[in-house]
Amino acid sequence: TWEKSTPFGPALVTQDEFTAGPLMTSAVDGEIQQQTPTSDLVFTPEFLVSYISAIITLNPGDVIATGTPGGVGHAQEPKRYLQEGQLLVTTIEGLGQLNNRVVKEA
Repeated sequence: TWEKSTPFGPALVTQDEFTAGPLMTSAVDGEIQQQTPTSDLVFTPEFLVSYISAIITLNPGDVIATGTPGGVGHAQEPKRYLQEGQLLVTTIEGLGQLNNRVVKEA
């Protein structure tokens, strides 16, 4: 991912604080672009940690970003990309919501 572009926060939770299943939704200016259950994974978190830790050292606090659900703008026709001023809202039911306003790169 690009620096300052991945919607993490305002808090991260551990496995004992969250059970996969609730919906994750991404909306741009109120229009839902992505929506999927948080349990819809190709590989389990346990498998990913085991596999990745065989290649690199993982430390407490490391985040493994595994990809994104369908609905990304690059895969749409016509292609859609975030524009300056748009509001990206990422929500996980029961966990919280993160709002990111798109700003022009300096």
